[in-house]
Amino acid sequence: MSTRYLSGSAVALVTPFRQDGTVDTDALRRLVQFQIEAGTDILIPCGTTGESPTLSGAEQFEIIRTVKEEADGKVMVAAGAGTNSTREAVELAQNAVKAGAAAILSVAPYYNKPSQEGVYQHYRHIAEAVAVPIIIYNVPGRTGSNVAASTILRLAREFPNIAAVKEATENIGQISELLEERPAEFSVLTGEDSLILPFMAMGGDGVISVAANEIPRQVRQLVMAAGSGELETARKIHTACRKLFRLNFIESNPVPVKYALSRMGMIEENYRLPLVPLSEENKKQIDQELKTLGLI
Repeated sequence: MSTRYLSGSAVALVTPFRQDGTVDTDALRRLVQFQIEAGTDILIPCGTTGESPTLSGAEQFEIIRTVKEEADGKVMVAAGAGTNSTREAVELAQNAVKAGAAAILSVAPYYNKPSQEGVYQHYRHIAEAVAVPIIIYNVPGRTGSNVAASTILRLAREFPNIAAVKEATENIGQISELLEERPAEFSVLTGEDSLILPFMAMGGDGVISVAANEIPRQVRQLVMAAGSGELETARKIHTACRKLFRLNFIESNPVPVKYALSRMGMIEENYRLPLVPLSEENKKQIDQELKTLGLI
């Protein structure tokens, strides 16, 4: 299993909202305790799963501060702090560090579709603005463009605090290139729960997981087993969790996982527009799987 600084099972925390649309900090604290008790290695608030596009800067600061306070030094707190304006991404990163984040997850610029040189310059400015480790977040399905392995490796070699990539793709060729050519201390994390088993078997360092919101203990066990070469154990866990991994994306993340957490009694089922509740048919599918897993 990896001994790199950023490794293991990281949860992309949801942001619980009250019915009036404000952040439910009491529920957020409960989620943090749930993760600590399950042994999760890293807490990541304010990412995609945390509905970051709809959070204000003040809300981001308060969420990170609350998670950091509740974690009380028991587990690392990284934080989502990215956007498609480089200037604003720098400000978000600095804001997150002031709130107590020990590392930053910064999404690749979306919608603008910059060249690879533009992506490089974007991350260079962030790396020069904060001292904490930075996780590049490559998610072409949301950003509309891929951060090439060559760009990621260039950044990793030139900036010591560019410490990891969250590779939220199924591009095995790119993942292989990153794992084979990365600097010694650079972490490669998957953003796909369904790929944890093969990814860890290839030498990956861990996952930034959506499903860890619901089943943190099982996700961590899967990461540890696959990373330690206990492939039979890992296969059993993967098989048991595979359907939930899929159902969490039956509609846009984080709608399914927030519905599941509401059924588990962890949060209220509230979203911010343009996200809306699950269809009734999809709710039934998730209810059935939660019952199968003994979560409700």
